[in-house]
Amino acid sequence: MTTNEKMTERTRARYQRIAPIYDSMETMSERRFRTWRPQVWSLVRGPKVLEVGVGTGKNMSYYPQGLAITAIDLTPGMLERAKTRAQALSLDVNLHLGDVQALDFPDNIFDDVVATCVFCSVPDPVLGLREIERVVKPGGQVLLLEHMRAANPLLGLLMDVLNPVVVRMMGANINRHTVQNVQTSGLQPIRVEDMGLGGIVKMIVATKAVM
Repeated sequence: MTTNEKMTERTRARYQRIAPIYDSMETMSERRFRTWRPQVWSLVRGPKVLEVGVGTGKNMSYYPQGLAITAIDLTPGMLERAKTRAQALSLDVNLHLGDVQALDFPDNIFDDVVATCVFCSVPDPVLGLREIERVVKPGGQVLLLEHMRAANPLLGLLMDVLNPVVVRMMGANINRHTVQNVQTSGLQPIRVEDMGLGGIVKMIVATKAVM
């Protein structure tokens, strides 16, 4: 087993463990994110959409109508809760297990790909973003809502120091350089918007180059 595979299994096990209490753990932060999620989904054009890291289905209330949405998650426990939420909302969404670092889809198949608070926990975020770049159509949109390392030097250093503890407790890295990771992946950022918390939370709108 490679180092990345070991890290991925560790991430899966961590989120499987906290799946039953995940929504309760995020009650406070979700008060902010529930104002940002609809802004992201309002930009989705479709019709064929992939949501990466669906988690417990927190975005489902904001899915636009008339789209063919596939949603994946790394963890069975999270996916079961997403299925329950989809049923409660009477949504027709294709839900299944999947790893963004190794997507089980053909090239150039989705019009849009959406991920919210996902790339803080993907073991190899650039690999995951390259997989997204592979499956989105040329000219398609990639919409990310992510928290990342603060630009403020002192706060950024503090986040670096605290990150190992936060990862062990919550599974999420708090010091990722996600905008740079998007650029490294080959995707082309066309809009980066500070959403709150002093620029720690950003919405990134990127596209795949048209060859």
